Amino acid sequence: MAQWTSAVGPAQLARQLQAQQPRPAGPGTRKPPAYRALADGIRLLVLEGRVPVAARLPAERELALALTVSRTTVAAAYEALRAEGFLESRRGAGSWTAVPAGNPLPARGLEPLPPEALGSMIDLGCAALPAPEPWLTRGVQGALEELPPYAHTHGDYPAGLPALRQMLADRYTARGIPTMPEQIMVTTGAMGAIDAICHLFAGRGERIAVESPSYANILQLMREAGARLVPVAMSEGLGSWDLGRWRQVLRDAAPRLAYVVADFHNPTGALADEDQRRQLVDAARSAGTVLVVDETMAELRLDDDLEMPRPVCAFDPAGSTVLTVGSASKAFWAGMRIGWVRAAPDVIRSLVAARAYADMGTPVLEQLGVNWLMRTGGWDEAVTLRRDQARENRDALVAAVRRELPEWEFSVPRGGLTLWVRTGGLSGSRLAEAGERVGVRVPSGPRFGVDGAFEGFVRLPFTVGGPVADEAAARLAAAARLVESGAGGGTEPPRSFVA
Repeated sequence: MAQWTSAVGPAQLARQLQAQQPRPAGPGTRKPPAYRALADGIRLLVLEGRVPVAARLPAERELALALTVSRTTVAAAYEALRAEGFLESRRGAGSWTAVPAGNPLPARGLEPLPPEALGSMIDLGCAALPAPEPWLTRGVQGALEELPPYAHTHGDYPAGLPALRQMLADRYTARGIPTMPEQIMVTTGAMGAIDAICHLFAGRGERIAVESPSYANILQLMREAGARLVPVAMSEGLGSWDLGRWRQVLRDAAPRLAYVVADFHNPTGALADEDQRRQLVDAARSAGTVLVVDETMAELRLDDDLEMPRPVCAFDPAGSTVLTVGSASKAFWAGMRIGWVRAAPDVIRSLVAARAYADMGTPVLEQLGVNWLMRTGGWDEAVTLRRDQARENRDALVAAVRRELPEWEFSVPRGGLTLWVRTGGLSGSRLAEAGERVGVRVPSGPRFGVDGAFEGFVRLPFTVGGPVADEAAARLAAAARLVESGAGGGTEPPRSFVA
């Protein structure tokens, strides 16, 4: 019986390998043999999770043709990977990826580090901040006080608690978007919302247009759902949306869904202006594409003088084109797993009906907590704290990276939680690998692209500040030096850092 659970085609693997930037040659070092470079490239894809563990690799002849190299080169690379524990083979079953004993299984998303690893590793992988106390505690206490009447019911509210649906509808109305509670479904985080939308609108094999780059975890969710992702490049400089490209892709590819983050885009931090929002909605409507708009970063405006544009759904008054997704995870706390969808009532009814075969509903206590915070003004107080903290972290991280890595390029975003950095010609994948060895965890650019794009980037979130930001930048600089020197390991373990 075969030991592999998925397969990677030769063309796909070749695209991912060719997108990688070669390891810079350090002073006095020679260019590695072709087979060694190929083995290193495949190993890097496995360590990053972009080629899954237990994935069957192409036959030697197939990969050689796709890469236009000799079969001997591929055979030697496969043999080196087997010797290092990254490949297993059996006659008649082919070769499949593996990880050596003692290595952690690579994550395909951006999961946070376990708490026990935080003493020695600075985690820049997860764009989430600690809870804005005392408001989390107050919200939970308020929820407990309001729980008894609900405890006498079955506790299943597939569309969400009526009180929270009304509260969310009122908040949209206050933003100038008249909304009824029948247009709201409460979900288990924004991921739960988008998962429900994908299952309702985009079955296996359906096309979904996505920004390039885009949020890594959503891209992976869509891949797992069997979607065919159609990347739409951002404009030159990655600071805005190229509406010409969007119109062309929506017209030619006719995707069932399109996913965008118009408010402090993850990962670039870009903010779409009103004209871009209007044109995007018009293009989606003309193509018959449902536009899913992720507003999870919308409340994280960090510059006080910034005037926010109207929500994207303001340009779809009939509610036939835009589905809006919101969440408490970024604006309040990731541990508060509350998200929501705003859509036309018939769409909400369909989502609710389909939910009976998924998670049934969102936890009542957490819904009560969010409703209490929004009703009492605690939410707005907490968001103010969150903005202050994110702004301080942003400024500290920007200053530290400019000091330690002056050749790295980025635009300082005016909101959100992420900094998208061009790494001065270094491979983001190799930086991520080297960072693990020197005590800083950073996601590489290709996690936010399709088929190996953005190898020359990393994403840095505003989750650390002060001395921790200084130390994170210093460790990134150490990782960069490792990549530049071509060092393959053997560095000293990171010192413990507690802030």
